[in-house]
Amino acid sequence: MNAETRSYRRYVLFILTLVYIFNFVDRQILVILQEPIKAELGLSDTQLGLLTGFAFALFYVVVGIPIARWADVGNRRNIVSMALVVWSGMTAVSGLAQNYTQLLLARIGVGIGEAGASPPSHSMISDYYEPEERGAAMSIYSMGLYLGILVGLLLGGWLADKIGWRMAFFAVGLPGILMAVVVRFTLKEPPRGGSGMVSDPTVGQKYTFKETLSYLWQSKPFRKAAFAAGFCAFTGYSTLTFIPSFLIRSHGMSISEVGVSLGLIIGLSGVIGALSGGFLADKFGKINLRWYMWVPAIGVLLSVPFALLALSLDSLTWVLVCIFISNVFGSCYLGPTIAISHHLVKPSMRATTSAILFFILNIVGLGCGPVVTGMMSDALTPEYGAESLRYALMFSSLVILLAVVQYIRSGSAVNRLTDDDQKVTA
Repeated sequence: MNAETRSYRRYVLFILTLVYIFNFVDRQILVILQEPIKAELGLSDTQLGLLTGFAFALFYVVVGIPIARWADVGNRRNIVSMALVVWSGMTAVSGLAQNYTQLLLARIGVGIGEAGASPPSHSMISDYYEPEERGAAMSIYSMGLYLGILVGLLLGGWLADKIGWRMAFFAVGLPGILMAVVVRFTLKEPPRGGSGMVSDPTVGQKYTFKETLSYLWQSKPFRKAAFAAGFCAFTGYSTLTFIPSFLIRSHGMSISEVGVSLGLIIGLSGVIGALSGGFLADKFGKINLRWYMWVPAIGVLLSVPFALLALSLDSLTWVLVCIFISNVFGSCYLGPTIAISHHLVKPSMRATTSAILFFILNIVGLGCGPVVTGMMSDALTPEYGAESLRYALMFSSLVILLAVVQYIRSGSAVNRLTDDDQKVTA
């Protein structure tokens, strides 16, 4: 690979990561704004959980599968560009909502748009990067999640204080439309199959959704890893949705204070964790493919005690320190999980594989996590008052232990593959 090619693929990864940052800025902005929105529109924690969780996730995953099927045969660059226009526009429209129903519909629109981002992006990255580099490449892309959270919380908290929650939606939504132009006119659609796949006879072969689903269902490593990622997301999305409100209610922080402190903490710790997970999985995965499951298993297990300390301590300083450490360990899972998923399938299945992975991840994590946590908080309010959210978040923190079990079982399933299957090939 010549220097020009290496430089361009880094540019592609940079732009797609930037798109993912926009994705999570527009998704996370609601979280930092939810306290003033709750006050103005008279919402409950359950309704907030539905806004950021189930309603968003339902349309995100349902629409994501047909878009991924399109991406496996169509122009992925154009799909990403169009999706960016849709979710950015609907983010701006959220600022016009006069009641819960209108805001819910706007957020559903955001979910529909964002469904067209990751599956085609994952597929493009796998075509630009060799199999043994994909863990790192997918982790670099995945760190856009945490950088988006950082920007969303920092910018959202500041905008809420300066111009109010309605104008904040416009301020973060409209720039995404300009970014869509950059994607459309500067990225090149890579050859299907891409790096390391030139001699693969299945490169040009197309598979129906049923064939792809059957192929994945027969892959025990994929099934276990996908549900493991879902349990990680259950804890992660519950925390992302309600930890700002927890800090405001239980520790007396203002919205702008939460935006700055939590934005930096979640953003920086997430980047460290995501990059470390990918690079470690690639490093040790060359020796044994099971490390793509073992790295997330070890990481998320180490996150649990620090998460519980963050929810138990009285000292705000130590609470924030524990959130940082917990998120470093808890954010290591996504890159390796995407990478192993793409290792296990045919080239023309990659976008659909990502969509199915994200279907499971988001139904279990985004669809159930915030809603269950919000319902538990509401149910505990008569007894614990403002502290109800603390105990609801403790429960969601323990769900990640199920992910540890599933990642270990996924690794055991890989161990039963043939020697040829254990090689890091697509």
